Amino acid sequence: MKNTDKEPAIDQQQPAPGVAESFQNISGAIAGVPELTAFASALELINPHLYSVEERIKAQARAFDPAVEGYVSYVCNKGGKRLRPVLALLAGGASGKITSGHVDLAVIVELIHIATLVHDDIIDGADLRRDQPTANAKWGNSLSVLLGDCLFSHALRLAAAYGDTTICRRIAEASSDVCSGEIIQTQRRHDLKLTTTEYYKIIEMKTAALFSVACELGGFISEANPAVISALKDFGTKIGIAYQIYDDCLDLAGTEKESGKTLGTDIRKGKFTLPILLMLQGGDSAEGASLRNMLTAEGEPDEEALRDIIHRSGSVNASAKIALRLIAEARECLDVVPDNRYVSGLRAITEHVSYLIARLS
Repeated sequence: MKNTDKEPAIDQQQPAPGVAESFQNISGAIAGVPELTAFASALELINPHLYSVEERIKAQARAFDPAVEGYVSYVCNKGGKRLRPVLALLAGGASGKITSGHVDLAVIVELIHIATLVHDDIIDGADLRRDQPTANAKWGNSLSVLLGDCLFSHALRLAAAYGDTTICRRIAEASSDVCSGEIIQTQRRHDLKLTTTEYYKIIEMKTAALFSVACELGGFISEANPAVISALKDFGTKIGIAYQIYDDCLDLAGTEKESGKTLGTDIRKGKFTLPILLMLQGGDSAEGASLRNMLTAEGEPDEEALRDIIHRSGSVNASAKIALRLIAEARECLDVVPDNRYVSGLRAITEHVSYLIARLS
């Protein structure tokens, strides 16, 4: 990535701005929980690099025309967990030494992720993201579509600055998978015949693709051996699928205060996620029959009644168990990678996601 701006000074004492809230919550209010303590340690391990990533993400707005800069700045400055950058950096350290190339990768995958969020909020009609109005809520769908397009194209332009075309190609392929997954999910809305196998494929494309490429290229940039790169790629895929299952469960069983975004959009828009599919395919249970009747009735389903059915069915717990199994498989992928503190950091990510999933039960 060619960056003409002077690289910001790195304050090694302060958490990176984009993850500061998560870091403070983990480090302070919930001290004593092993999973969270490990996650906080993982963030602290790469914090100087995360700080640089955060500053560079914010700096990208200045690459646009002044008339566009404010829109880009708004969506890029919302912060978030920055899981994809965290994975890119930890994968780089797990397989070698973290370099500026890894920082560039972290910026690129996060910009692509932000672009997908802008487009997702349009598709879902969401008004809230990270406790703030979404771009479409502020400026309408037309401008927001173009804003997402700008972010996608800018990320690919940054990727083209790598000397090795393999990196740019893999980022482009992952971006294509993300968009294709969203198209397929949109095609299959309100489709009562959607199978769990098809659902897994959709979320592997639309979510896990970026997790996977962040880990894969983290190893590739470190010039790790092919077995390690493949293991990191598989690790990212499994974590990405598990995380999307968690997010889908949160949409049905969580609260907006907890998530910081508009919930219930999946079912309102006819996106049948794993808890719904497990109920629909659970035979002739009373809950499954009631759910099918609700989904085939005219108008939007009663969300309170829907949540009650889901709670009684146990489908969120069943989905959580599937996600936890995937996380266990992801941890096994790391057995191929020679152990160091960054590999421990990747394991801490699995512990953190497991903790989030367990809270849904």
